[in-house]
Amino acid sequence: MNSAGLFNHRGKLGDQRGVALIIVLWIFIFLFVVAFDFSTSVREEATAAQRFSDETQGYYLALAGFERGLYDYLHQQPGGAPQLPDPNKRDLFDGNWREENFGGGVFRLRLVDEGGKININRVNEEALRRIFTNLGLDDQRREMLVDSIMDWRDPDDLHRINGAENDYYSTQSPAYTAKNGPLDSIEDLLWIRGMTLELFFGYAPANESAAQNTPRIALKDIFTVDSPIDRVNLRTASAEVIHAVMGIPLEKCRSFIEERKKSSEKTLADLLPLLGIGSGDPALQLFIFSNPTVIAVEAEGKLADSRMPRRVKGVVRLGGAHGYELLRWLDRDFALPRS
Repeated sequence: MNSAGLFNHRGKLGDQRGVALIIVLWIFIFLFVVAFDFSTSVREEATAAQRFSDETQGYYLALAGFERGLYDYLHQQPGGAPQLPDPNKRDLFDGNWREENFGGGVFRLRLVDEGGKININRVNEEALRRIFTNLGLDDQRREMLVDSIMDWRDPDDLHRINGAENDYYSTQSPAYTAKNGPLDSIEDLLWIRGMTLELFFGYAPANESAAQNTPRIALKDIFTVDSPIDRVNLRTASAEVIHAVMGIPLEKCRSFIEERKKSSEKTLADLLPLLGIGSGDPALQLFIFSNPTVIAVEAEGKLADSRMPRRVKGVVRLGGAHGYELLRWLDRDFALPRS
């Protein structure tokens, strides 16, 4: 083989080796991508499995909290007859969450008297307008909400000046129709014209700066569909409910709540002067003073090292073969983030 042929042969071998090297490099890159994708998928699946496990255990911790709250409620009613708690014991209906360790986690619970809220299905138009005024809604929003709620509840398809019926709701996406009857749950308010997430959940409007620090009262916390009475139970009503009903400054209502906690022996006549209400005041027609018969037990559970709480809620009525009747169950209740 002459020198020119040898040179060409070596050149071809060099080209083949270069191609082979490139192919090997591409194979390594392909294998690296496959391995990386596989490891990422494994990590994501492991994380999802861990979250599912944490959530499941949180759910059963929440159920334990619900059962504990129900037990406490039933056992403060000796013989099934409601009575005020022992003055030396903590009032179950003070509105505060209490926390207990259980197994490898913790549950939080509170009891809320549905009679201490405003029944959205029974409140009349005049009272509803007064409530929204006391909550500080502007005139346009107030009139829209009042008329729309009354239209939602009434049996006809004629809408009020600022209200809405099927002709409005059919233009929404997705389209739906007015109930033309009582609300089935307080969440039904979210379907009604004029209602916003900010009003329902008590969020501050997006265009409001933190410096304004305007208190926001969540409508979901002052209204109910489960109250068995037309009036508000002053024995258990929150400061926010009293403020909404009466228009009394919120701080004064909170002072009233603190005084109410100090003794279970106080009567309605003892407590009314704290709110500036006399014995002959027409405002008395808005309230009663009695023991709770329909309550909501709210419970949240999570593992000690988990950031994934699970929350449940049950509404129960005193009585029945087992001492209570379950009226409503939310297997995944909404919980605002804790500050």
